[in-house]
Amino acid sequence: MPTKASKKVTGMIIRNRKPILKDTVMTNSGVGEPSVYHALVVIFLEFFAWGLLTMPVIATLNETFPDHTFLMNGLIMGIKGILSFLSAPLIGALSDVWGRKFFLLITVFFTCAPIPLMTINTWWFFAMISISGVFAVTFSVVFAYVADVTEEHERSLAYGLVSATFAASMVISPALGAYIMDVYSESVVVALATAIALLDVFFILVAVPESLPEKVRPSSWGAPISWEQADPFAALRKVGKDHTVLMLCVTVFLSYLPEAGQYSCIFVYLKLVMGFSVLMVAVFIATVGILSVGAQLVLGFLMKSLGSKHTIMLGLLFEMLQLMWYGFGSQTWMMWAAGTLASISSITYPAISAFVSMHSDADKQGLVQGMVTGMRGLCNGLGPAMFGIIFYLFHVDLNYDPARYDNNTSGQHMDVIPQEPVWNMIQQLVPGPPFVFGAFLVICALLVAAFIPEGSNQAITLKPTTRRQSGLSMEVHYEMERCKKHDGLSPLSPLVDSSALL
Repeated sequence: MPTKASKKVTGMIIRNRKPILKDTVMTNSGVGEPSVYHALVVIFLEFFAWGLLTMPVIATLNETFPDHTFLMNGLIMGIKGILSFLSAPLIGALSDVWGRKFFLLITVFFTCAPIPLMTINTWWFFAMISISGVFAVTFSVVFAYVADVTEEHERSLAYGLVSATFAASMVISPALGAYIMDVYSESVVVALATAIALLDVFFILVAVPESLPEKVRPSSWGAPISWEQADPFAALRKVGKDHTVLMLCVTVFLSYLPEAGQYSCIFVYLKLVMGFSVLMVAVFIATVGILSVGAQLVLGFLMKSLGSKHTIMLGLLFEMLQLMWYGFGSQTWMMWAAGTLASISSITYPAISAFVSMHSDADKQGLVQGMVTGMRGLCNGLGPAMFGIIFYLFHVDLNYDPARYDNNTSGQHMDVIPQEPVWNMIQQLVPGPPFVFGAFLVICALLVAAFIPEGSNQAITLKPTTRRQSGLSMEVHYEMERCKKHDGLSPLSPLVDSSALL
């Protein structure tokens, strides 16, 4: 005998049948059935385009802001990260109504819109990079797309493929962009990057099919969006309701704050302070990317051997060591050693996600993952700004000399702006103050992680809510026949943050 809930769902489907048929053409447009591979192509093309600009952006940034390079880099990426954090829930909620394809299109388009401005007006170029943070949530929409087309037990592997694809795009593109800039000109690199970005937009329009199941889409595009769905702090407000979740989120905050700051400036730092050549920076990016992929291959073995908690602590230990090397290192080989440690530390967040998966009930995983992901989103805005301000406070900037800048191949760092003797002594002892400060934050994260309970009897006890959490509204469960409402499912974040591009 049909239950009251099943009758309600059936009635909804019958009432909405006509609008759904009306949207069939848009939903079914594309090549083939929606799959993970569509999402992989979108991610690869977008970040390949930006990867080509890695070297030109570093030079342009220093030419545009020669006196406050690191401060402006931090502010630009900080504003971009904060805007992304604030807009992600709203875009996620709207994608539940309007579909994934539409928002893949606008996020890729507006994220890549600043690229042509690089050769037109550099001030507008960097201003548009900051403003584009409103739409710089392609990864979130892609993860939602992947969740639409995979079963729950397949998602961890699928998310790993997305992260690996991002890493792969960064292995080749910076070196290629540097080579084209050296042989031809910066304008040619910008033109090629623009063409690849347009190709990505065209691919979404023509080849990407809609992944959101028709049966769960509202009857019209005018469906209301509640404030809770658009509130970026909705999930974070629930952090203190469970002791284990609180410690996990504190660990994520303390460890990812310096990581986000590092990703925003490390390539700029290597070239402008440590004296890396264009080729060296490109090879450095490729090497770290390859090693990061390799680290993920042994993650499963570590999880089985050490357990999720101790794997988290191992990743934090490597992160602390690499930040220390970046901060105190003054030689080229030290930077390479730090990069190797950084690639190994990329296992931290997947291990945290695995811990949540193993210690949360099925109906609470989305809620807890949402809190953890929300904390990372907040760090994406605060981390770059923190690093930029610390660089500024410690007077780490350059006297820009194009001849020395272009011909420096010795691997020795370049002279900083002359300061008082005390500042000169500090800069000699600690070339990278923000990295050292970040290492101390990671030490605090290690101490917190040491007290995270691990065991079958330590389940996360958050009370399920009656409404889906806004922070991760893009990844809802679509099994309407079961008539269950979930809090949403958060994806694993990319192993290499997109803010590393600048």
